[in-house]
Amino acid sequence: MSAATLAEALEPLRADPARAAILLDIDGTLAPIVRHADDASVPEPTRTQLIAVAKRYAVVGCISGRRSTTARQMVSLGTIAYAGNHGAELLPAGGTEVEIDPEIAPYERTVREFAEAAYTPDVQRLRVRTEDKQAIKAFHWRGAPDEDAAERAVRAIAERAEAEGLAIHWGRKVLEVRPPVEINKGRGVRRLLDGHDLAAGLYVGDDMTDLDAFAGLRGLVEEGLLVAAVCVGVRSDETPPAIEKQSDLLVDGPLGVRGLLMALAS
Repeated sequence: MSAATLAEALEPLRADPARAAILLDIDGTLAPIVRHADDASVPEPTRTQLIAVAKRYAVVGCISGRRSTTARQMVSLGTIAYAGNHGAELLPAGGTEVEIDPEIAPYERTVREFAEAAYTPDVQRLRVRTEDKQAIKAFHWRGAPDEDAAERAVRAIAERAEAEGLAIHWGRKVLEVRPPVEINKGRGVRRLLDGHDLAAGLYVGDDMTDLDAFAGLRGLVEEGLLVAAVCVGVRSDETPPAIEKQSDLLVDGPLGVRGLLMALAS
């Protein structure tokens, strides 16, 4: 993406920062993808640019598949908002209390019990890793000794979850088992922007779950709640084709995202 095209794409936001929102995914966007998800972190130079952006724009927040408190720990910035578990949780800027979506909370026990039963010794021997996201349980196979076998085991878990009336969602080498309630990053976009008088919004993401955020932001334009939406895709070796197709702008990896933040802050 040329500097001229980048500047043109960002103009609706930079023209009036006091009425603009900057929203970002974390893993693969602010933070490089790593072999084990627990090792992921936001590099300090990127964090420095995010701080500058947070000082300039009306709303700045991260929407993550991780829990909101985990997301804030990764970014290490308390002055921005976090929508965790794809929008099921909300941690306001400067806040200490996580707000759980009341539609989702009643399913926490059902999902937990399913995950405990599905995580059999055979699955554990394949080194599939689980992640507790409160009302969502994730099964990761990235880095397993035999990723193909681990993926087959996870796909069997997905079939079982659907048979039991639960929802599933696929990410990059991860399955999420969810309540049978709409949970997506588009919902997170709406929760973060609710109550703000804004003209423009930007979202940056790299995975299939981020397409919902794109749709959520563009939906606000269609409803007349925003004048402009800018959807930025982050390229990598694993970029889903749909991300490239549905993006208004593409940047190369977390380093490209850092450059984007610099442009927004300048």
